[in-house]
Parts: sequence; C-alpha cells; structure tokens
Amino acid sequence: MMKSIFIDKEITYTGKELSPHWIYKNFNVEGSAVAAFIGPVRVNLSEMVDIEDVINNEPISSDKMLNFIIEDFEIGLYHMVAVQRLFICIIKEVLEEYGVSVKRSGDDLFYQGRKLSVSIATKSITSSLIHTALNIVKTGAPVEISSLEEMGIADIKEFALSILKKITSEIQSMNFAKSKVRGVF
Repeated sequence: MMKSIFIDKEITYTGKELSPHWIYKNFNVEGSAVAAFIGPVRVNLSEMVDIEDVINNEPISSDKMLNFIIEDFEIGLYHMVAVQRLFICIIKEVLEEYGVSVKRSGDDLFYQGRKLSVSIATKSITSSLIHTALNIVKTGAPVEISSLEEMGIADIKEFALSILKKITSEIQSMNFAKSKVRGVF
C-alpha cells in the first residue's frame, strides 16, 4: 500500500532528499510512500541524478516549487520509470480538472510551450525513487519556465492533496488488479 503525506513546512530540495528512507526518517511514514512539500529547488551538479543534465552542465533551480518524492520498495528502475510517467499523467489530469491545458512529453509537462516540471526516477540500494516538482512561481530558474501561479492555482496544498489522493488510489488499484486474476497455464 502506498502512503502519502503533505509536509506543512517549507523544505529546500537540494537532491539529497532523493535518498532511501528520507520520508520515513524525517516524517515517520514507513514503507512505500509519496511526500509532497513546497520550497525552493537548488540542485548543484554534484547532487544531480540525471547524467544528461550533468554532461550538459544544467543544474536545476527555482525559487518555489511543489515537490513530490515517491519511494517504492517493491519495484525496479524500469517499473519506477513507468510509475513516474503515470504520475506525470495524473498531474496532467488534475491540472485539466482545474481547467488548465498542458502538454506532456515523456516525464515533462509544458504550459504555453514553457516547461512546468522537472522529474527523475532512480534506484537506491533498497528502493526506487522519484522526484517530481512543479514551478509555483516563474523566478529562479536558468531557463524560461511556466508556473502554477500563472495558471491561477492559488491553493497549492489543496492541489497537492488532489494529486496525492489520485496517485495513492491508482497504486492501490494496480495492486488489487494484480492480485485478483487467476494465473493461466
């Protein structure tokens, strides 16, 4: 079962948070979980997981983002990338429920041609992990970006809770789907 938590304190995401048991150690939510929090993002190249971004000398930064960290102890990296893509589709779906039209390309979301999100999936020694973040404001990034603020999404916590509810429900539904079928020979 996937648990979820919205963390009510501001946290700066530096890349170090994308580590095994971060949610459990810091917020006492054990097992597979997704955590959401608001805060600036400042990921130096030394903390980057995306080797392509390191090669291209593209650190990640933004003054204020809605961050999600997902940790799963049962699946490998390939399947976690599939969960990452599903998660991006869920975020797109929630945005559409808010009346906002965005485009998805792989694990990225775009609004009016400008990037809204960052996302990466990786594997640790004990789990698979995802970090996904959405720009709340349009400042502090090295490139022109879009933001939830310009889309008129003011209650970021309510928006995040909608996403948390949908991803945990989807994971629960997937777990039921795999357990309800009879094997064939």
